[in-house]
Amino acid sequence: MSSSGGVGHESDETTSYVLQPPRPAPSEPGVGRLIAGRYRLLAKLGHGGMGTVWRAQDETVDREVAVKEPRVPDHLPEREQGNAFERMRREARAAARLDHPSVVNVHDVAVVDGRPWIVMELVRGRSLGDVLQEGTLGAREAARIGLEVLGALEAAHAAGVLHRDVKPDNVLLGRHDRVVLTDFGIAQIEGETSLTDTGGFVGSPEFIAPERVLGQRPGPASDLWSLGVVLYAATEGVSPFRRSNTPATLQSVLNAVPAPPAAAPGPLAEAINGLLQKDPARRPTAAQVRALLEATANPPAPEPEPIVRTVEAPAGGGIRLGRRTLFGLGAAVLAAAAVACLVIADPFAGPLPDGWTKKHTKDVAATLAVPAGYRPTTPDRKTDKDHWIRYADESGAIWIGLRLDRKAEDTAHDIAGSAAAEMYDDDSRFKESGDYELSMSKTSRTRPEDRTYQGAKAAGNTVRYDTTDSQNPRPREVQIFYYRTTAGDMYKLTVGYPGRGDFTARGREVARTAIANLSVDRP
Repeated sequence: MSSSGGVGHESDETTSYVLQPPRPAPSEPGVGRLIAGRYRLLAKLGHGGMGTVWRAQDETVDREVAVKEPRVPDHLPEREQGNAFERMRREARAAARLDHPSVVNVHDVAVVDGRPWIVMELVRGRSLGDVLQEGTLGAREAARIGLEVLGALEAAHAAGVLHRDVKPDNVLLGRHDRVVLTDFGIAQIEGETSLTDTGGFVGSPEFIAPERVLGQRPGPASDLWSLGVVLYAATEGVSPFRRSNTPATLQSVLNAVPAPPAAAPGPLAEAINGLLQKDPARRPTAAQVRALLEATANPPAPEPEPIVRTVEAPAGGGIRLGRRTLFGLGAAVLAAAAVACLVIADPFAGPLPDGWTKKHTKDVAATLAVPAGYRPTTPDRKTDKDHWIRYADESGAIWIGLRLDRKAEDTAHDIAGSAAAEMYDDDSRFKESGDYELSMSKTSRTRPEDRTYQGAKAAGNTVRYDTTDSQNPRPREVQIFYYRTTAGDMYKLTVGYPGRGDFTARGREVARTAIANLSVDRP
């Protein structure tokens, strides 16, 4: 189980058996072993806390399959080992009950030395979790995948099976646009006793429904909640409940209200918002979700453009226009020219107030507007490799800071998939723990909003807070502007100033002007 519930693909419960690119000559132990006199192990595909998945050759019918080898530590008590083996048998039974193209097919369970080896179809492709490491999905593609997963869940629920671990790593994207829901390893089958260890639960924290966290009896609505989290992560680039550790993640599942999805339009946003209702009774039914996803995946065709026909003027005289008509046309031409100018020009740009100047900084690949006399601070390259610059007035009470996080350097995949997702991720952190660099207490008040930059989506947030100085806490206010470039780089322009007093109005004026005149080299 992932400690942080991230969108990544390191769960120790994985049964991913997606075919990977060919590797050099195998050296791992077990390659070439014949299981149950039939399945020849060819290469290891992946492993987790409960099993290792192999690509194997079924020598009886001459086809490649995926074989899941049980992997249970020898030091576990006999009872827990027995539970683990029974869980694998249930995984096979749960999947074998279902006849749906989006559920992985189970061919056989081979018992070797009392341990069950599950033999399944080999899905050639990648997991959704792997795909999301490279970027977000468009709304239509997310809805298409969501429809297939929903179909698999409907089939499971009709057969009395709850999946209980719907997440991107358990959704495989195969050839010919096939979508397959896998890993029924912790599924609950109606009428069978629970195998969950005493005092705990199984599943991936950020995808677990609130009622499961509270220990209540789950139902089909619990799986639908998890589908909602998957759709949110697929379109926004970040899970709405992911936090730095498991307890914080579970607390956010119970208490945090996710920001409305910014990259999911209309029906898809309605589906996601409905699925993430804390009360399972208020979540939409599978049929209602299907209708919303279908409306997103297959939107109505646009209305045809009207056909404009031209009529030739009578020969010899043309068309005579009166003075009023000419005046009207002249006004229309001027209005059209003005509109064209507004559309083409930078919608943020405006004349700089007196005493302001523009400063270009190569390290952040942008030009900032700052008041005269503001002094710059830049990173010490001996200790700080980040890209930022900060300007402050003589008193230090008002400052302007610009930070650039480059996609090419984001090895930890910290940059969210959209400006709004980045903003809401910061917003949740401000409310839950504050911010060390801003000396912000966790009692901050925020005002998120949608913004635009040169016609593209951006985001903004105004945060009011008291500093963490226990002896003399001071009110502060910051305005933060977020913009994600087409190349995936993330800009954050932050303006900070006193939250009360004579400097507040001036600080807000500085924020408005600096944000309006930000110029990114490569938007």
